[in-house]
Amino acid sequence: MQLRSDNFENNQPIPAEYAFGKRANPFALSDNLSPHLAWKNAPSVTRSFVLTCIDTDVPSRGDDVNKEGRTVPADLPRVEFVHWLMANIPAEYAELGAGSCSDGITLGGKRDPIGPPGSVQGVNDYTGWFSGDADMGGEYLGYDGPCPPWNDALLHHYHFKISALDVATLPLAEGFTAAQLRAAMAGHVLAEAELIGTYSLNPAVAG
Repeated sequence: MQLRSDNFENNQPIPAEYAFGKRANPFALSDNLSPHLAWKNAPSVTRSFVLTCIDTDVPSRGDDVNKEGRTVPADLPRVEFVHWLMANIPAEYAELGAGSCSDGITLGGKRDPIGPPGSVQGVNDYTGWFSGDADMGGEYLGYDGPCPPWNDALLHHYHFKISALDVATLPLAEGFTAAQLRAAMAGHVLAEAELIGTYSLNPAVAG
């Protein structure tokens, strides 16, 4: 399988319009468009697709995150941050247009994210990040793009992955978690393809 985007090349920067945050002083909210994605060469017996986007470079501790006069060290151990989970994409789909699943930031999170007919979307990790925030707190479903710490010394990598499955649907309800998705997918993956985009809000970090 192959996965590509008209908006960025593999291992190259994601344009700011497809991010949740953009560089400013030190940062500002951005356009948060979902990027164009297209895939091909799925197995002929594919019955549905799963799409995920996960940042694998998130600081494991928040001591220095977004604090003036401090830097998140590049050698700090990193963890995952989920940006998008979508299952039960019909087998006839092979492309999602730019902005077709997200075209802005919804304060408190999207409750009914747009997607292909029959698809179901999970919760992303902005739900936990904004927990307790009076303005931004809520349950964030669907796609919400990059917004790494503006003082992080490490370039972040966003792994967009498309998985072809041998079942038409997974038994998942809207708002499922990454753990629930992985458990449901187990034993059903026929093939996968990945596209990696990079992003940083730190002017000292290329990309």
